Amino acid sequence: MANLAAFDLNLLRVLDALLREGSTVGAGRRLGLSQPAVSAALGRLRHALDDPLFVRQGQGLVPTAFAAGLEVSLGAVLEEIETVLAGPGRFDPAEARLDVRISGTDFFATMLMPELGARLQQDAPGVRLQLVDLVPDHYVDALELRKVDLALLPEQTFPAWIAHEALFHAEFAVIARRGHPALTAAGVAPGGVIPMDLFCALGHVLCSPDGRFEGLGDAALARAGRSRRVAMSVPVFEGVLQVVAASDLIALFPKALAARRAETGGVMIHAPPLPIPPPLLCMIWHRRHGNDPAHLWLRGLVREVLAPLGRRGGEG
Repeated sequence: MANLAAFDLNLLRVLDALLREGSTVGAGRRLGLSQPAVSAALGRLRHALDDPLFVRQGQGLVPTAFAAGLEVSLGAVLEEIETVLAGPGRFDPAEARLDVRISGTDFFATMLMPELGARLQQDAPGVRLQLVDLVPDHYVDALELRKVDLALLPEQTFPAWIAHEALFHAEFAVIARRGHPALTAAGVAPGGVIPMDLFCALGHVLCSPDGRFEGLGDAALARAGRSRRVAMSVPVFEGVLQVVAASDLIALFPKALAARRAETGGVMIHAPPLPIPPPLLCMIWHRRHGNDPAHLWLRGLVREVLAPLGRRGGEG
C-alpha cells in the first residue's frame, strides 16, 4: 500500500494516461512528456504501488487486474479535482456542444421528452439528448461508469455518492378498454370506482422491466387481505396501454400518462377500489457533477418540465 504522505500525486496523471492510451508514447503525447519521462514515472508507480501495473503485449501495454480496477475510480478522482480547481465556470446553453443521456422508463418518453426536445431546439440546439431504458438493478453502474448523466426512478435507498432530488408523487389509476363488457355489466361509469371483487377477478397486465408478476398495488391489496390475478407483464408502459386497448385485461397505470394517452389509446380511466400509495419519483446523479454548470442547467430544465406533475421536494 502506498504511503500517501510520500506519494507524488502527479504520478496519478501518468497512470490515468497510460490506462487511456495503452502505451508510454501515447501517454507522453497526452501529457506533453517525453517517452523516457513516462517510463521513469511508470517505474516509480510500480515501486510505490507494489504492482507491475502493465505488461507488454505486442506494441502496447495491457493493465494488470490491479491497474484495471483503478481505472474508473482514478478517472473520477482526477475529474473531481479538476472541477474543484476550475471553479463553477460559465455555461451558455446556446453555445454548448454536448451529448446528454437520461435514464428512465418510457413514462418519460411521453411526459418529459417532447417538451424537453422543444426547449433544447429553441435554447440549446447543439445539445443532443438520449433517453436510455432504465434497468432497475443497474442504475448505479450506469451513473458510476458515466453511461448516463441523470436517472429518473422511484425513491429508494441510494449509495452515499448519489445525490437525489424528489420531483413528484406518481398517482396511479386503472385503465380498461372502452366498452369493457364486465365493467359495463357492473355499471362502472368512466372515472368511477371499480368494485373490489371485480377488480381482483379481472386479469391484469403490469409494466415490469425485470419480468416479475408483482407490482404496484399488490402490497396494498395484501394489507386488505386480497390479491389480484396478473395475467401478463410487459417491459414498457406503452405495451401495457396496447394490451389493455386490445383485450379485457385491465391495469394499474400512471394517472398522468393515462390522461395524456387515453383519448388516442382507446382506453378509459377508472379509480381503483382502494388507495394505492403513490411512489415518489426522484432525479438522481453522481455527486461529482454536483456543481458542474452544464449539469446544474440540465437538472433545472428537467425540474421545470416535470414540475406540473406534482410538488417538488428538496435535494438529498
